[in-house]
Amino acid sequence: MMLEALLSYAHILAILTAVVFISSETALCRIEWMNERVVERLVTVDRIYLGGVAAVLITGLARIFWGMKGAGWYWGNGLLHLKLALFVVVAVLAIKPTLMFGRWRRQLRETGALPDDAQIRQARRLGMVGAHLIAVIPLAAVFLARGYGASN
Repeated sequence: MMLEALLSYAHILAILTAVVFISSETALCRIEWMNERVVERLVTVDRIYLGGVAAVLITGLARIFWGMKGAGWYWGNGLLHLKLALFVVVAVLAIKPTLMFGRWRRQLRETGALPDDAQIRQARRLGMVGAHLIAVIPLAAVFLARGYGASN
C-alpha cells in the first residue's frame, strides 16, 4: 500500500512539473517579451519541462509494473493506450520548440540576433497545443482508474 501511494505521488509530482514548465514556456514565448534573457530562460525551462515529461513516463511505467493493479490490468485497458498515444503526441510536439530554443540561443550568442516574430508564434502555438492535450490525459486517467475501458 505504501509503495502504491509513493508511486502515485511521484507520478502526480512529475505531471505537475511538466504542466508548470510547458505553461511557463508558452507564457515566455511572446513577441513583446522576447529579449536575450528570455531566450536563455527558455532553454532552461525547456530542459526542466523535458525532465518532467521523462519523469511522467518513468513514474507511469513504475505504476504499471509495480503498482497494486498489475501490468496485465493496465495493458488490457484501451484507455491506457489512449493516454500513451496522447503522451506521444505531446512529446513529439515538444521536439520542434526544443530545437528552436537551442537554435535561438546559438544565434543569439553568435550574432546577437533574436528570433523573428513568426518563429516565436510557431513555438508558442506548438506549446499551447501540447499544453491543451496534456489536459485531456487526466480525463482518460480517471476513467482508467475506475475500470472503464477494460477489455473484460
